[in-house]
Formats: sequence, C-alpha cells, structure tokens
Amino acid sequence: MKLDGKKITILGMARSGMGAAKLTKRLGGEPFVSDASDSRKARAASERLKELGVAYERGGHSERIYDADVVVLSPGVPSDAPPVVEAKRRGIPVIGEVEFAGRYCEAFVVAVTGTNGKTTATSLVAHLLATGGKPARAAGNIGFAFSETALDATADDYVALEVSSFQLDFIDRFRPNVGMLLNVTPDHLDRYENDYEKYIAAKYRMFENQTSDDLAVINADDPIVGTRPIDAPATIRRFSTNGRVEDGCGFENGEIVYREGGEERFRCSRNALALKGEHNLANAAAAIVAAKRAGVSNDAIVKGLGTFVAVEHRLEPLGEINGIQFVNDSKATNVDAVRYALGSFESPILLVLGGRDKGNDYDAIRDLVKRNVKKVYAIGESAELVERYFKEIVEVERLKSLEACVTAALKDGAPGDVALLSPACASFDMFESYERRGEAFKNAFERAKS
Repeated sequence: MKLDGKKITILGMARSGMGAAKLTKRLGGEPFVSDASDSRKARAASERLKELGVAYERGGHSERIYDADVVVLSPGVPSDAPPVVEAKRRGIPVIGEVEFAGRYCEAFVVAVTGTNGKTTATSLVAHLLATGGKPARAAGNIGFAFSETALDATADDYVALEVSSFQLDFIDRFRPNVGMLLNVTPDHLDRYENDYEKYIAAKYRMFENQTSDDLAVINADDPIVGTRPIDAPATIRRFSTNGRVEDGCGFENGEIVYREGGEERFRCSRNALALKGEHNLANAAAAIVAAKRAGVSNDAIVKGLGTFVAVEHRLEPLGEINGIQFVNDSKATNVDAVRYALGSFESPILLVLGGRDKGNDYDAIRDLVKRNVKKVYAIGESAELVERYFKEIVEVERLKSLEACVTAALKDGAPGDVALLSPACASFDMFESYERRGEAFKNAFERAKS
C-alpha cells in the first residue's frame, strides 16, 4: 500500500490531479503536478498545492515530468498529448487517476459509465446505498475525486464512481465490484479519431478485470450494449424498461421488478420513483441492481427511490413564471441526451439549442422536435447550423444570450409550456463548463422571476 519515495508525476491540476497528489503524499510518494494551463483556475490550484507542500509547475511541461516512476493523467489529458507520447516512448508507465486510486481504495466500488445518464445513475446509487445505511459517497466525475475518496475509505465503505471513457482509456488493473454500462451512442469521437468502435471499446474496458465475484450490469435495451458480449467472467445482470428480466431488473405491468434466476427479489410501483422520464426509469433499474448486490433492504430502496431529487443541470426543474415551467438540462451535451429530455415532457417545449458542436447528427431528434417543440432558440457557435437544420420544421430564432432566451420564452410561451435548456453541444464557446452555462440559465430565470 505504500509508495515508499517513488516519484509520481501528475498531469493536470483539477480535482483529479489534486486528489492524486494528496494520495501520493499519504502513501509516502513524491508528487509533482504539471499543468499546461496558466489560467485563473490553475493559479488557484497551484496555491493549494503550495499549502500542501507539493511541487508543481504550470503554463507548460518541463523535462522534470519525465523524472518519474509513474505518470498519472487527469481525465482531460488526451492519449495523444505530447507529454503522454513522450513518457511512453521513454518507458515510463502511464495510468489514469482512476487506475491510480483504484489500486489503493479498499471500499466496495460501484463504477458507472455510459454516454448518457452517468451522473444521475451514480448519484442515485450513492443515495440508495446511504438510505440503506451504507457509508457511501459519490466520486469520480462528480463529488470527490476518486483519489480523494481513496485517502480515507475503508473496507466497510462504498463508493459510487462515475467513470468516463477517457478514464477507462488508461486503466490497467482497475476492477470494480459492480461495473455498470448504461448505454453507448456517438460522442467525443474527436478523442477517438472519429472511430466509433474505439469509443465503444473504451467503454467496455469497465469489465476487463472483473472476476466471477463481480457484477457486470448492462442495458438490455441498448442496441450496442444489449447485444455485444462481455469478454470477462463477471456475473451479468441486465436491466430493461421494456419487459421482464430473469437476472436483473425489468419493468412489468407498471412495476419495477428485480429477479435473480427468475426468482422475484424486489417489486415496487413505477410511481415510487420521484424522477420522471423513461431514461430515469432505466437509471433506477440499474441502480436497484447495484443496491441489491450491496445488501440494501427492499424498504430502503423504495424509500430512496422516492426521496432522490434531480441532479443539478440534468433535467433540473427551476420553477414557473406565468405558468411556463423552466428546466435546466445544461448537462445535455450531445444529441442523445436531448432525445431523452424531449421525451420527458408532454407539454409544448420552447427549446434552447446550441453551443460548440461536436459533429452532431440532428436526424436522431428531428421527429421529436417536429412533434414536441413549439420553437427553437439557437445560441452559440452552432446557432447558424441549428437554424439551418430545423427551420423547415419549426420556428427558429437566433439569440445571443441565455437571458435573451428566457425573455423570449416568456414572450412566446403560454401556461403549460416548458422552456428547456438542452443544448446538445459543449459549452466552451460561451462558458468554461456546462455547470457555468446552467448557472447562467438559472440566474436568468431568477432575475425574470423577481
């Protein structure tokens, strides 16, 4: 468990890098943190590292990063980044922060990946575990960095871990007790040379080190996940919203039912779930499988399903103005996430779309927009593209800000309508993150409400 003076270079100063530095020091290693950025956030992070007594550099990478026994990558560092390529050329082991933390984490780990729904499913797993009396926390891409969690986790603790394909790219021995794959649709293909198969393969690395003692939880309804085999001896549990599942969680006659070997072990009404939408029914089914594996009682699962609230920036209800409901879905950074959102409302939708496009194929939501959307507000770098695609099927207005979108929705909407920010694009043209974008929408709503 000790690093015994080993030199650990950590690329990236964000949460993951900071957590890896702390874990390295705790285990007796010598961390060195390097970040190519000299942004305000990087400067603030370097001050924290200075307080911890951790050596660092920012604004570029020096030769010192190669004076290392291991190089640990933050999720934002791509596999073809020059320091990564050079470290490999020199024969220095390169691993991700999830792999690094996983080697030293004693807790029971439920790891969740997928193109969409990761944050909600991970949060719901943590909530069901905590409701069932398990010492649990959410970590990874939400909550704490995994390395930060591994600092204090014991064998009696539980971690619900959100894991991206970027993090899975750099695993070696990472082995979750429960590995969950929610779905796979095209996204982040710029990181995979526009090769969809490479992206799919990255997601499937979740299971490669699992044994027969572990669970692989997969979506039986997903066209890819439901049909592609898992090359590992893990015990497989499936989940579905389209019918009975013999080993896993399904949906039967308006009820969520969990079975093992065909034997019913849990049942509750769909109405027990506080979250709405078909995608959230799938998230709940997946989370129930993990909760049952962890020994959470049926009563605690029902209570947890009924008390779990929406994740911030993911179909987050903000309230109403003049009978128009405002919903913040800023985390919907791809077309498939928007498809889920559009299917979650029966009311006419005033839809805010746009941002930094990642090669979106809007054909996947064309029919839903035609059927459910009253008007589209196009924003950001992709505003012209959005307008060009949708103007033949729905009214489109190009606007400069989210505040203007809120004002327009109040002018164009009627009682019962839904004003939905679900942009299908990255935020980086206008905001530093989807969180900042969501906060801007929420602030605009609050100003309009006051």
